[in-house]
Amino acid sequence: MIQNPILPGFCPDPSIIRVGDDYYIANSSFEWWPGVKIYHSKDLKHYEQLPSPLNRMSQLNMVGEGDSCGVWAPDISWNGEYFWLIYTDVKTRTGGLFNTYNYLVKSKDIRGGWSEPVYLNSSGFDPSVFHDTDGKMYIVNMINNFKGILVQEYDPVQECLVGEAKNVFPGTGRGYTEGPHIYHIGEYYYLLMAEGGTGYDHMVTMARAKSIWGPYEEDPGNPVLTSDIENPDELQRCGHADIVCTQNGEWYMVHLCSRPPMGSRQCVLGRETAIQKMVWNEEGWLRMACGGNFGQWETEEPEGLAEYTFPEEAEKDYCRDEFDIETLDVRYTSLRQPYDSYTSLTERPGYLRLYGQESLNSCYNVSLVARRQMERHVQVETCVEFTPTCREQMAGLAYMYDTGNFYLLVKTRDEEFGNQTLDLKSPAKLRLIKSDHFDVTDVVQEISIPEETPLFLRVVTTQEGLYAKFFYSLDGKEYKELAELPTKILTDEQSDGFTGAHFGMYCHDMTGLRRYADFDYFEMKMC
Repeated sequence: MIQNPILPGFCPDPSIIRVGDDYYIANSSFEWWPGVKIYHSKDLKHYEQLPSPLNRMSQLNMVGEGDSCGVWAPDISWNGEYFWLIYTDVKTRTGGLFNTYNYLVKSKDIRGGWSEPVYLNSSGFDPSVFHDTDGKMYIVNMINNFKGILVQEYDPVQECLVGEAKNVFPGTGRGYTEGPHIYHIGEYYYLLMAEGGTGYDHMVTMARAKSIWGPYEEDPGNPVLTSDIENPDELQRCGHADIVCTQNGEWYMVHLCSRPPMGSRQCVLGRETAIQKMVWNEEGWLRMACGGNFGQWETEEPEGLAEYTFPEEAEKDYCRDEFDIETLDVRYTSLRQPYDSYTSLTERPGYLRLYGQESLNSCYNVSLVARRQMERHVQVETCVEFTPTCREQMAGLAYMYDTGNFYLLVKTRDEEFGNQTLDLKSPAKLRLIKSDHFDVTDVVQEISIPEETPLFLRVVTTQEGLYAKFFYSLDGKEYKELAELPTKILTDEQSDGFTGAHFGMYCHDMTGLRRYADFDYFEMKMC
């Protein structure tokens, strides 16, 4: 059996394709850099993360964009020659007046060489590319303010949209019609959609027509997939899906889901990716192979596909990075722009050096290298060496959701910038900072610590991930607990966002002097 979620932690809005014996899933990345996560599998059960396709500022510039803006709901496709990736860069999402820019890139190799983007439109978000059996290409997207599904032909030679854009389907009436994909199967064009909003009423619906332009008839069995919201033990928020056919003719649906702890609606893990085996009924509609329409914790494995694991599968429960090579793992991420401009792995071999920039509540230049939280029970640890001269300089471990909601366990000083005289015999300070909707407070009284001693920092999540304990050590052996704090501020529900919690190495220097911090290692393990 395949256990869900197949991609744990912040991996929302999946799009899937098969190319020969290989399967690829693309996920939203929002304000996290690089843009769009790509995962590879050969058995639909085990996955490795590939380099992200949007890794140049010329392809994606998110500097200044707000929380949970950036890359929404990418779609990946293959036409026999090129991989095509379409994505939305959301500049603003306030008051219903979304500014959405849809772009298209392509590559012959999914692992690299992606083109510069072609601008398409700004009429909505969640775009997808449909390759029809006659070779024509179409762009499909929802229309801003959820007014329906827009279809327009795309000319790959001229690299532009051509012909009339048509609203082919207004939705089923369940609201928030988005995430459209079109498939030409047999005599029908099938339109798969997400509806109900991306919260606990999320669902997958379907309609079909004998022409891509409609008219579309709604599936009488809608929703095709949703969640058992009356049973908190089950997968929740199931929706936003895509389907794929295996080499042996079996059908699978990948979809968004969440795992709030039982009895709560606090998704610190954000929106994740699950998979369900599907079948076509006698009337030609898609149904779950297990019956019903609720997302399940497990589903049948494909027939005839040998199990295929990847090296990173062994690091699922434990990973430790000693920073002993000159490149960072593809699973590290940063905010809104590449981390190259403020990191170094060569200036002090065996350490990750971060040059401080703006504070974490900035949407511009933040020095953070992070990994997503993948399970409720996790322990994260790092060791930092840092010599701050004033309160405007701090470095340490961040446990964060976005610019307004985070915890910082950091080393700093009391002195004011411009008035300090650095005396290495005087103590530095350890601070545990909380930001709740930009209301920044110190959780505990500042603690004096030796200036030159490496500082070991640890966070351990407890009580089904609803709380986190913060620790520090001066020798890496004896740890002192500072506080146990609720993780509610790091959830989708509290933050009104679409991402998930991250742990990261962090440094800021608001004097503009770019004082650096050296991190000896980064360790994450499930517990």
